[in-house]
Amino acid sequence: MPKGEAPPRKKPTNDSGYFEEMTKSVFRSGFSWAVVENKWPNFQKSFENFSVADVASFDERDVDRLLADAGIVRNGRKIESTIHNARAFESIKQEFGSFEKYLRSMDGKAYSEVAKDLRSRFKHLGRTGTFTFLWSVDEEVPEWEER
Repeated sequence: MPKGEAPPRKKPTNDSGYFEEMTKSVFRSGFSWAVVENKWPNFQKSFENFSVADVASFDERDVDRLLADAGIVRNGRKIESTIHNARAFESIKQEFGSFEKYLRSMDGKAYSEVAKDLRSRFKHLGRTGTFTFLWSVDEEVPEWEER
């Protein structure tokens, strides 16, 4: 990672923790990381502490509420992606039992395959966002230049 920009590494203890880190990676992408960090307590409140089930049930009224919330970054595509991603977490829970088990199902695969699978299931995870997400949740990643 570029110097001074690496987020801390910490393995989440549950799906909500993984979902929160993924959302942080989505909102950091193309935006000031410092602004996202400073607003993060508001994100936690606005997104129900990243309860996967609660965010998966958000509807258009919630999107409108979030777009009007000056306490967060009001990017409609990223907000809608977050709701989509919560629903994808729900699907993964049905298929694998948990997000951690989903990740473990890909142990031994090349980073490029893991990244491709993540990007096929989740929205607004580009090359850098996928890398920072996996880095943040303490998964094995290649050197920054090789991502």
